[in-house]
Amino acid sequence: MAEITIKDIARQCGVGVSTVSRAINNHPDINPETKRMILEEIEKTGFIPNNSARNLKRTDAKCIAVLVKGITNPFFSSMIQIIEEETQRNRYALVLRHVEAQEDEIDVALELEKEKRLRGIVFLGGKFEHSEEKIRKLKVPFIFSTIGVNVPVQMNKVEFSNIAVDDRLESKKMTEYLLHLGHRRIALITERSDLPIGRLRTEGFRRAFDEHGFTVPEELICYVQEDIDHYSMENGYLTAKKLLESGQEVTAIYAISDSLAIGACRAVHEAGKRIPEDISVAGYDGIELGEYYNPKLTTIKQPVEEIAKKTIRLLLDVIAERKEHQQIVCPAQLVERESTGPC
Repeated sequence: MAEITIKDIARQCGVGVSTVSRAINNHPDINPETKRMILEEIEKTGFIPNNSARNLKRTDAKCIAVLVKGITNPFFSSMIQIIEEETQRNRYALVLRHVEAQEDEIDVALELEKEKRLRGIVFLGGKFEHSEEKIRKLKVPFIFSTIGVNVPVQMNKVEFSNIAVDDRLESKKMTEYLLHLGHRRIALITERSDLPIGRLRTEGFRRAFDEHGFTVPEELICYVQEDIDHYSMENGYLTAKKLLESGQEVTAIYAISDSLAIGACRAVHEAGKRIPEDISVAGYDGIELGEYYNPKLTTIKQPVEEIAKKTIRLLLDVIAERKEHQQIVCPAQLVERESTGPC
């Protein structure tokens, strides 16, 4: 399908290009009915207006966008740095865009694609489950990185790359480790189930209990607050504090990110408990702060440098038509430190 242009909108509405431009820019010199008709046609066709033709001409055509959902998560910091270095070495410009929790990353990408003349897109964080119809509107190569490995069936025919660890498997590994230490009252701090990272890591948690013949402690599955950043230390602290104040028996807390786990540690200390003597705490990601926190945090360490380099190098190869799109699963490592111990 050919790309929709402002001329197409003008032709469909039976008006001039300048009239369409006035409608888009909310110019007062336009008939309200005409404006309404034009905006309805724009919405129906999915046309994304270019906010500034002059900026478009000045923009470097060799431009790659990185869209980050959850930018406060320290896990992404080193990835962004590596991606930036690789793009610069290959003489590409980098556009970094933070995607708010309530924003749809595909809508953001479609807007950037038009405004910046992108050559490729990297999605860091966010969700995987977008409709094939919407995702097909992207006209440049794109890669989902660190989002999960459960590629939806309906997207199998869409050409894209995906690079991540197996979140379900690695979360199962961490839960089994805690079970082997004798813990049964393990609290899970996660996000709501319609988001892929939270869902996959929660599924791994449940699978470990099931495969070892133990009952999943449903009352200890705690969901982070929706109104603040899902992966912030503040959210980990508040979620763990609420759990501990509930009076539920807890011998271990496993959080689906290190930031949440570090926040949970503060709540444990404030409750007058010792780590790991009273409550063990474990995280996921392997951020640098976890190694220097007191006590040092047990975690699932993702190969950040490997994922970042493979992501940007594969995208550049696809852009240059040196390689086809790939689905890559990277192994993670369980790192045992001071924050966990026997029940």
